[in-house]
Amino acid sequence: MWRSQYFESSDRQASGPVSATNHAITTQISSSLLLPQSPSTILVSPSTSTRLRNSSSGSSSSSRSSKRSRSITISMAVAQEISTTGTVRSREELNKGIAELYDESSGIWEDIWGDHMHHGYYDPSQPASLTQHRAAQIQMIEEALRFAGVSDDSSSKPKVVVDIGCGIGGSSRYLAKKFGATCQGITLSPMQAQRAQALAAVEGIADKAFFQVADALDQPFPDGQFDLVWSMESGEHMPDKKKFISELARVAAPGATIIIVTWCHRDLAASEESLRPDETELLRKICDAYYLPAWCSAADYVQLLESLSFQDIKTEDWSQYVAPFWPAVIRSALTWKGLTSLLRSGWKTIKGALAMPLMVEGYKKDLIKFAIITCRKPE
Repeated sequence: MWRSQYFESSDRQASGPVSATNHAITTQISSSLLLPQSPSTILVSPSTSTRLRNSSSGSSSSSRSSKRSRSITISMAVAQEISTTGTVRSREELNKGIAELYDESSGIWEDIWGDHMHHGYYDPSQPASLTQHRAAQIQMIEEALRFAGVSDDSSSKPKVVVDIGCGIGGSSRYLAKKFGATCQGITLSPMQAQRAQALAAVEGIADKAFFQVADALDQPFPDGQFDLVWSMESGEHMPDKKKFISELARVAAPGATIIIVTWCHRDLAASEESLRPDETELLRKICDAYYLPAWCSAADYVQLLESLSFQDIKTEDWSQYVAPFWPAVIRSALTWKGLTSLLRSGWKTIKGALAMPLMVEGYKKDLIKFAIITCRKPE
C-alpha cells in the first residue's frame, strides 16, 4: 500500500531520538505556530459573515461595477505571481510547486486528518472538539450540496461528476456513494492520483471513481460531459481564473450545477481600486508558501460567471463556519506526531506549516474569505 510505504522508513526514524538539527527545527516550527489568542476568538465573528451577492437581487451602482470590472481585468490578466522574494512564478512553475507540495504532504495529512483535504463546516455557536473535525469535513460537502440545491431525488440527482483538484479523492468517493454517480477526479499530484485510486479500490467503488493527473486549465474531457462540476478548494490554485471558469463551463452539461468553494480576498469597497499594501503583502507571503497565484474576490467570480450567461448564480461568505479549522490544524501540527511528520516530510511542507498562522491572521483581519459560489449552466 502507498501509505505504508510512505511511512515505513520515517516511522523507524521517529522511534529514535530526534537529532540536534531536527530539535532546532522543531523548536522553530513550534514557536512559529503558537497562537497568541484562544482558537475561539482568533477568526471572524458571525456578525461579519453576510450574503455577498445573489444574481437576482438587482444591479450594483455603475461606479462599483466600473471599479470591479477594472479589478477583475487586472486580476484575470495575471498568469504569474511575484512572491515576497521577487521571484516570478510561471504557470508551469506553479503547477510543479503545487504537485511537489502535495506529493510531500498528502500522506501526512491523511494520517492525521483523513482523506478529506479541505476545511470543515462548523456550528459557530458550539465549541469544536477534536473528534468533530472529520465530521465537519463531511458536513462541508453536505452544506455545499444544499446551498447549490443539488437534489437526492433519483430523477434529478447527478449521475456524472467531475472533481477539480480532487486531492486523494475524498469528495469524489463520497459523491459516488451518495448519488451512485460516476466520478472523475483530477489533480496535479501523481501521488494523490495514485492514492485516490487505491482508496477507491479498497472501498469497492473502483468502477465508480477514477483519478488522473491533469491540469484544471486544460481538462482531458469532452465538452458537456458532467452534470455536477465540483471544485472544493482548488480555485485558489488557478493562475488564470477566467480560463478556469471557462473550462468548468466547457465540461459542464446543459443544465449542470457548478459548485466552487474557494479562498478569496475580501470584496473591494466602492471607493477602492485595490487592496491595501499591507493586505497585498500578507497575501504574497501566503502565496509564496502555498504556491498560489494572484487572489480574487467572490465578486470577481460572480462577474466571470455572469459573462458566460450562467443562471441562478449565488455566493455566500462561509468564513464564520470554518473558523475552528486553521487553529485545529495548527494544534495537530504541534503534537509529537505532527512535528515528527513535518520533520521527515520535506521543506515545502515545513514552509507551508510555518505559514499557517498567516492564514489565521488573514481571516482575523477580514482579508481572507472562505466563499462558496454556485450556478447552473443554461439548458
